[in-house]
Amino acid sequence: MKFQSILSTATSTLAVGAAFLAVPAFAQSTGAVDFEEGAIVVTGQTQNGVAGVKLPNTSKAKQVLTQEIISSQAPGQSVNDIINLVPGVSFQNNDPFGSAGGTLTIRGFDDGRISQTFDGIPLNDTGGYSLYSNQQLDPELIEQVNVNLGTTDVDSPTAAATGSTVNYRTRNPSDEFGARFLASAGDFSFFRVFGEVDTGELNSTGTKAFFAASKATNNTVYGGIGEIDKMQLNAKIYQPLGDNGDFISIAGHWNRNRNNFFGSAPLRLDADRTAGTGSGNRFPITKDERFNEIARCTIPAGITGTADAASSCGSDYEYRFNPSNTGNIRINSKFTLSEKLTLTVDPSIQYTKANGGGTSIASEGLSPLGYSGFIQGSSSAPQYFAGIDLNGDGDTLDRVRVLSPSNTQTWRIGVIASLRYDFNDYNRIRVAYSYDRGRHRQTGEASLLLANGFASDVFSDNAIIGVDGNTLQKRDRLSYAILHQVSGEYSGDFANDKLHLNVGLRMPFFRRNLTNNCSTFNANGNLACFNGNEAGQLAYATANPTVQGPQNRVFNYNRALPSAGLVFDVTDNVSVFGNYSKGLQVPGTDNLYQSFFYAPGTDSAKPDPETTDNFDLGVRYSSGIIQASVSAWYTIYNNRLASAYDRELDFTVYRNLGRVDKYGIDGSFAVKPIPEFSLYLFGSYLKSEIKDNVDTATGPALTAGKREAGAPVYTFGARADGNVGPVMLGAQVKRTGPRYVNDQNLPIVISGSQVYGAKTPAYTLVDLDAKVKLDFLGLGDKTFLQLNVLNVFDKLYVGGFDGTATSTSTVPFAQIGSPRTFIGSVSFGF
Repeated sequence: MKFQSILSTATSTLAVGAAFLAVPAFAQSTGAVDFEEGAIVVTGQTQNGVAGVKLPNTSKAKQVLTQEIISSQAPGQSVNDIINLVPGVSFQNNDPFGSAGGTLTIRGFDDGRISQTFDGIPLNDTGGYSLYSNQQLDPELIEQVNVNLGTTDVDSPTAAATGSTVNYRTRNPSDEFGARFLASAGDFSFFRVFGEVDTGELNSTGTKAFFAASKATNNTVYGGIGEIDKMQLNAKIYQPLGDNGDFISIAGHWNRNRNNFFGSAPLRLDADRTAGTGSGNRFPITKDERFNEIARCTIPAGITGTADAASSCGSDYEYRFNPSNTGNIRINSKFTLSEKLTLTVDPSIQYTKANGGGTSIASEGLSPLGYSGFIQGSSSAPQYFAGIDLNGDGDTLDRVRVLSPSNTQTWRIGVIASLRYDFNDYNRIRVAYSYDRGRHRQTGEASLLLANGFASDVFSDNAIIGVDGNTLQKRDRLSYAILHQVSGEYSGDFANDKLHLNVGLRMPFFRRNLTNNCSTFNANGNLACFNGNEAGQLAYATANPTVQGPQNRVFNYNRALPSAGLVFDVTDNVSVFGNYSKGLQVPGTDNLYQSFFYAPGTDSAKPDPETTDNFDLGVRYSSGIIQASVSAWYTIYNNRLASAYDRELDFTVYRNLGRVDKYGIDGSFAVKPIPEFSLYLFGSYLKSEIKDNVDTATGPALTAGKREAGAPVYTFGARADGNVGPVMLGAQVKRTGPRYVNDQNLPIVISGSQVYGAKTPAYTLVDLDAKVKLDFLGLGDKTFLQLNVLNVFDKLYVGGFDGTATSTSTVPFAQIGSPRTFIGSVSFGF
């Protein structure tokens, strides 16, 4: 009945029938996909896309990139770099290969405020909501990636959705048996292999599966000392249930990274560069020192009877590791219970073990109160107190540099279940329940360095045991992030299928159960950890009466989050859309633990959640050769938290900027006038305004009327593709506008000298790609040669950087943009 209704409202029954059969998954969970497909199909507009770009005819400002674009990018590239081709998105990649991380903003929202999902499961860290772009799925396995520029789906189980969402879905196994092997090599000793095998349909019920693996290694781009090693395993089994689209799939993913950091703040690039007024002392503008190799070193042996100073060997940023083990198991399923009733269920389990490296100074003596433990302080003074001989020289007089990573281990389970009911062909509802529970264990064990300054064990599993018999660690936390969420939405089609309405309500119930086994001794969240040594804990508390000792606190955040939108089809090709949604971000773990310094029941002891009111209005055009969209948006942002992270002392200071208003315009245009050529254009403009000045420990920061730091004022770019016979050529360019380095929009001044301006310069990157298909040799369409050239003109630019919040006297940590890189690949498959 519904299919007949669709045919009756279309201009061409054949064309719309084909569009119906080809509708892809544009949303996050299986339930959201199922619900959205029904709404899109009724409009009768084609969703096949142009030049690898699709503009789903929904009320949300949304854009989709398919394998047509994904496969043209560098093999192994992070999906977060690929969406840099979407208006409103700005991503600064730390390396050319997708293995070293990066910095993402969408409409000025940083990655901790962007919800990212993988087959519907949330990827944001359960504690601080960060995203890790080097831990994403191999791009060869991504069916498509879509970006909601200002809202999320109503069943999304996320605490980090004040801003936008990025959703990508794994391809299904092929019906036919096949295999593929891809090898890539490039600059910086880059080498990557990727292999996949599809079983094809194994029986009469259509069971099919794929198995895939990849391995990538390269030298770090800067510093000349570090290496990057990444390995990934993936598998998926897909079982159709009948012939009506019902199915159940089980997929698994494992990613292992062992990375050295690199590209540190310019003031740390080498010992000779000091703060001053010259351009060589600022963010990277010239090429004078960026290729220098960090001098290798050896930790000197201790001298018996001498109070040895801590060696600096191993302290350079390039010596630090950023290791991670991440994995998940995902189940997606759909069951048609009756002609009108459809059930979807998506359970998952995830595991993460990771840290950010770093070193500290340990004393072989005891703390001033006579106990072993940790007391946070200056990076040049001892913070760990062992009470034992650490360097093997027979005395306990020395200071020794030790590895002190911030380890995090997380187990996370979740489920998204929804029930869709079709009243008739034009009215449907969906109710959903989402559950997400993350067990977040944060520790900071100290361990010894090797003689060459590198870690003996990147996770400090061989931790130092102090004289009191306890593990030396700088933090000891156990957190539970728990979400129960009920939601519902309605979609209706009116005015002879020209007007499409949707209304939703998301009701999250967040609970944060936090236990800090260390003492909090100031408002910055600095810690003193005696690791179960009650005598040491009591002595420290007695000597420091303002300290908040070990404790447990529970935080609850509940909010009704409505959304509403409409699409009006002006013609078969033109539609107008509008959307409103309310977003919420619960304070992250670090922010909540900092509040432990304040007495329970006080206002400062319970940080307010961030909320947004998001408005979108736009027009969309879709035809066989053109896809175009332009939208204006406005966001009212309340309780906007600004943060400043000190990588040496490993803590973050938060400031509440109050209300921030943001608005802008996003647009894209894709055209394919002939089969051999396509052109895609995109661009965005962003304006943000902080409404009030912010009180800080040193006085008011003049933030009123200023822009938020870190987000480009504008971005625009283009991609062109052409093919002649077996040869395919592509070129893409993106211009990223200036970004303010702090929320006061003022230059950085140290000791009376300006060391950097108020904002980073705009920069332009050009990438080229070429592919030669070898099917004319009878080798099949999976066999080809590919060349990618990134940053063709070798532009030196400021990559991602940590905002300094309100400070104008701190140089923010900054990555240096990746230089020109060549990558060649050969693929063979059948």
